[in-house]
Amino acid sequence: MKTVIFSVVVCALVVAVAPAAQPVPTRGPASPDSFSKFVDDYFDARFAYLPTQGTDAGFHQYDSKFEDRSRRRIEARIVELRTFLARLQAMDSSKLSFDDAIDAQALEGQIRGFLLDQDTIRTWERNPMGYAGLPGGAADSLIKRSFAPPAERLRSLVARLKVMPPIYDAAKANLVNPPKEFTDLAIRMSKGSVGYFSGTVATWAKDAAGSDAVLKKEFDDANARVVAATRDFAAWLEKDLLPRSKGSYAIGAPNFLAKMKYDEGVEIPLAELLAKGQAQLAKDYAAFVETAKRIDPSKTPAQVMKSLSDEHPKPETLISSVARSVEDARRYLVEKDLVTIPSEVRPKVTETPPFARSGSFASMDTPGAYETKATEAFYYVTPVEPEWDAKHQEEHLRLYNPYVVSIIDVHEVWPGHYLQFLYAPRFPTKTRKLVFCGTNAEGWAHYGEQMMVDEGFGGGDPKYRLAQLQEALLRDCRYVVGIQLHTQGMSVEDGAKVFVEKGFQEPANAYEEARRGAYNPTYLYYTLGKIQIQELRDEYRAKKGASLKQFHDAFVAQGGLPIALVRKILFRE
Repeated sequence: MKTVIFSVVVCALVVAVAPAAQPVPTRGPASPDSFSKFVDDYFDARFAYLPTQGTDAGFHQYDSKFEDRSRRRIEARIVELRTFLARLQAMDSSKLSFDDAIDAQALEGQIRGFLLDQDTIRTWERNPMGYAGLPGGAADSLIKRSFAPPAERLRSLVARLKVMPPIYDAAKANLVNPPKEFTDLAIRMSKGSVGYFSGTVATWAKDAAGSDAVLKKEFDDANARVVAATRDFAAWLEKDLLPRSKGSYAIGAPNFLAKMKYDEGVEIPLAELLAKGQAQLAKDYAAFVETAKRIDPSKTPAQVMKSLSDEHPKPETLISSVARSVEDARRYLVEKDLVTIPSEVRPKVTETPPFARSGSFASMDTPGAYETKATEAFYYVTPVEPEWDAKHQEEHLRLYNPYVVSIIDVHEVWPGHYLQFLYAPRFPTKTRKLVFCGTNAEGWAHYGEQMMVDEGFGGGDPKYRLAQLQEALLRDCRYVVGIQLHTQGMSVEDGAKVFVEKGFQEPANAYEEARRGAYNPTYLYYTLGKIQIQELRDEYRAKKGASLKQFHDAFVAQGGLPIALVRKILFRE
């Protein structure tokens, strides 16, 4: 989700500590086992390049490795990806099975998306956030899940810590005039990482080492170097890079449309794509105004929403208040029999780790589809930052009023991302276990919000409908603002105004949302995915005579492929 849900695999800027990859020989026409071999080779190479993702997926041969972001390694990866693309295109698609042909389309899209990001947009030269967040994420993936004894995981952690500091040297060498918005967030993430390594990681390591003084000493030495390097990097970001961060975040219309094609399998002209989002925003805005009148006709819609958010937790009760609410959505799913839930295991509600606080308010972090031992899943909620003033803290906490939180619970957990994770080990192919796109993963979670309220969640109380509509407006604003930020010259500040005026967001939260669009251009995938799933649902039920539950079970069982490919699977086209 990363939002490390089982999450959308994005074309990250990361690479592995290993010799530069050698080009993979181009192969001839497909033989019966050639596609299977291609899939294995492709993912082996991807996780060699992204070992932290390998750990997250459940492949623990990568636990002691860490990403290398040197220019040499990144450029070698670009060559490698081109070779994989040529190898895939050399296959005779007519000889592939139905499932292999679907997976081949998904992998071609992913490879082309990776190449767009790394070779055309060159995010690794423009965004320091990828460098700032990776060390903490690499440590976090080893300490939070019990897939091996603590001492064994600590040894892997020590191996990673020893090779972490060069990532900051690579950042200093690679980054060229990033946007100020990116550097600001990288500073927040790096400063948070200093506390994370010196606090959370050190505390865990002390317990994991137990009586092994040699292991504890080895950790202390390696961790101290990482803490020092991270502190130095944060200072460099603030004093050196920030003053010269004057670049543009906009990727431009051609790259935006290419991302939609490769990442989401969507080919719609830009004007039509924007018009679709604007129409959905207008529709949901009108419904929000009408619902607010039902609650209190004497107030403006913004005042009604503010009255709902007057009931919000304090900083010290934020996590516990969310934890209490999350079971309600599951009970409703079971009571109404809306989808099959394949497990009784629940996620743990906890704070978003400091290194991952890049502007999101809640996220789901689950084990990978190939994780066989660890079941821990984390529903992350972002707390207030200690340096925020009282006004900013209150605006942040207002988002977590009980009505909006109930809808966030639906999105992140039941029947959203956590349910998707529970199905992941059952996805029918390796590709579908490991490849996810935003319109599917986030579209499904956002679809669930409206579906649940449509099916009576909240007992018909218009306050729940208003909360659902505010969440819909939030995603609609992302849709419109993302396109305008990257193709029409919109500033983050003007984008924030859209979130305030059309999305009824608090100003501080609105700015965070607009700034996210600067580094996540196609975050329209929430609303666009919801619309696609609603259309597919109606078509499936009409053609198959299926119940709502039958559609949900069929859809979520296919994995996170682009929805056009899921449609082909459901109708065997």
